[in-house]
Amino acid sequence: MTTRNGPGQDGPDPGLDALMRERRHLTNLAYRLLGSLAEAEDAVQETYTRWYAMSREQQDAIECPGAWLTTVAGRICLNMLGSARARRETYVGEWIPEPLPDRTEWISGRPGGATPDPADRVTLDESVSMAFLVVLDSMTPAERVAFVLHDVFCHPFAEVAEIVGRSPAACRQLASSARRRVRESRGPASPTARQAGIVKDFKRAWEAKDIGALIGLLDPDATATADGGGLALTFLNPIEGGERIAHAWAEIARRRPDDMAFLERTVNGRPGLVAQQDGATVTVFAFDVVDDRIKHIWVIRNPEKLRHWPTT
Repeated sequence: MTTRNGPGQDGPDPGLDALMRERRHLTNLAYRLLGSLAEAEDAVQETYTRWYAMSREQQDAIECPGAWLTTVAGRICLNMLGSARARRETYVGEWIPEPLPDRTEWISGRPGGATPDPADRVTLDESVSMAFLVVLDSMTPAERVAFVLHDVFCHPFAEVAEIVGRSPAACRQLASSARRRVRESRGPASPTARQAGIVKDFKRAWEAKDIGALIGLLDPDATATADGGGLALTFLNPIEGGERIAHAWAEIARRRPDDMAFLERTVNGRPGLVAQQDGATVTVFAFDVVDDRIKHIWVIRNPEKLRHWPTT
């Protein structure tokens, strides 16, 4: 793509390809800030809309379009975070960030293997693990923006200040407070291969309805949280305690439909499980494994958060 389509913008634009290549960076940033791929896409689209609303002269006056796009996207996300807090007051049950599949698993589940999708633009690393996103969601909007921009994407505090609307010193304090929250919430995570083995053992014990084995895999203080958004049946309040979770999961296994299959899949870059029925993903299970015990289970059943998961 080398031509403009915006109003009042004629002639070839050799820098347009470079401008559009920023979309991956912006999508990665917005997803980490918002915890929702749909909202991230909205934020990125609004960012480009504002760029193309400017005249050619205004665009040419911007020395670094990529930095401009990041600044605008950050401000849009900051505003969306404030609105999201108000909306979640009326959300049915618990709100959990939107889970993402591994790219290879996502591609293998789509006809032709190469259908464009915004999920393909998100790099799955430690900063999008479900445990990390849940901690980010506990922060104030300003803390979250300052921390993600500086600690995850390495933007200097002078740039962060332009986005947050506070001084660089204030942004440094915001990031420090957020960093402390992350540090306090984390235990010694098990290696990924070990996590995969524990999730596999959990699946095996779950399908066998082996309550004793489930209890042995769960931390005594484990919690399970579900998100149905009022659109899918699930438990509304978190289940606390490994023993209670084991009994609840055994009951789920007893009520499991004959045509439902539990599959081992990658969830936000970590070993997880999905439930598929008639080839469609109906539930995603994300795990936080600490000291070789399952500390948290997040159950996402809201169908609006599962649109990017494969259908086989």
